[in-house]
Amino acid sequence: QYGDKLSESEQQINYEAQAWERLLLLYEAKRRNLRAQDKEVVQFLQNLPFFQREGVFDKRLYEQTVQYVFGALPREFEEITRQNIILSKLYRQVTQDVAVEDPEVKAEYEKAFEEFSVEYIAALPADFAKEVNASEENVRGYFDKNPLSFKQPVSFNMEYLIIESQEKLEQVAQRLNKKEDFQKVAQEMGLAVKETGLFAQTDPIPGIGWSAEMLSLISRLQVGQFTPPIRMDKNFYLMKLKERIETYNPEFEKVKDKAREMYIKDESAKIAQGKAQECLKRLREGSPENAANAEFGKIAKEFGLKSDSTASFKYSSYIEGIGTADALWLAAKSLKEGSVSDALATPSGFYIIKIKARIPVDEKKFESEKAEFSQKILAQKKLMAFAKF
Repeated sequence: QYGDKLSESEQQINYEAQAWERLLLLYEAKRRNLRAQDKEVVQFLQNLPFFQREGVFDKRLYEQTVQYVFGALPREFEEITRQNIILSKLYRQVTQDVAVEDPEVKAEYEKAFEEFSVEYIAALPADFAKEVNASEENVRGYFDKNPLSFKQPVSFNMEYLIIESQEKLEQVAQRLNKKEDFQKVAQEMGLAVKETGLFAQTDPIPGIGWSAEMLSLISRLQVGQFTPPIRMDKNFYLMKLKERIETYNPEFEKVKDKAREMYIKDESAKIAQGKAQECLKRLREGSPENAANAEFGKIAKEFGLKSDSTASFKYSSYIEGIGTADALWLAAKSLKEGSVSDALATPSGFYIIKIKARIPVDEKKFESEKAEFSQKILAQKKLMAFAKF
């Protein structure tokens, strides 16, 4: 499936978790008595275009493709295909009652195509960091109140060899199986024993990078044990656990800088939120009309806040200087004419908005695309339902 990009995909995909998920789904399918007959497998394979010549199934082409492209024997490939057919039946059974109604389709269509531009007042935590009193007493108090934020995950220190050939790997493995000394074997085989140094279970492996497969194997080891050989980047890795440190709560002095950084970040966010609420109260003094007609720039300056306006944006788009548009789009969508939003919390700060312009969906275009769009939404909803299952 991934070809020469396999090593790239290994850094992002947890193959072991996917394998367990497949096994569990197949077990559930068996429990439900879902099967795929031989004729179903044959028909499915014969209908695949890459096994056909001039529109007709070619057995020789099939066998060559399975062997040299997929690296499998025909019997193995056919059993995997049988499993895939069974899983597709399970998917249909689980999702057969999933449906979408017209209001849901319209709402999702608007999310995809309706646009807004807004005026906004921004209270950004970074602008108030200098106002935070990050004394050691305050930082230590923060550390004491938030122990889980500083808890250190399981850490490992690994010794490992990088072996270029299968032949040399087998020679090393034979000697290690006889309980020979790791350093001595490496030296006599002309290999250098490398050491990672301590790294957390959630971190990339120093000198190697991120590998879900390696981390999964390492996490099961006891000190002194080896991983099985791991193929990566055309080399074999043989790893030995030298040191393992279980999760623990560190002393304040060891994480003082991190605690100070987190304390400033949290406190500046509180200041920014307070400023946004004060500004909102000022905007809403009198009547809603006053708030909608207020000069955002002038009132923002009274509270030391920034103000500006955006270009037109859609849901899930990116707004320069703000970030993802989801929160602002949803707020704008629910705003009544002539009103301002509450103080909206976003990853970058707190925003108060009012609508500058709205570009609604083209109703004629929606009607012409409604059927196709409904099928797209239905497919997404089925995938979500199956994922939850």
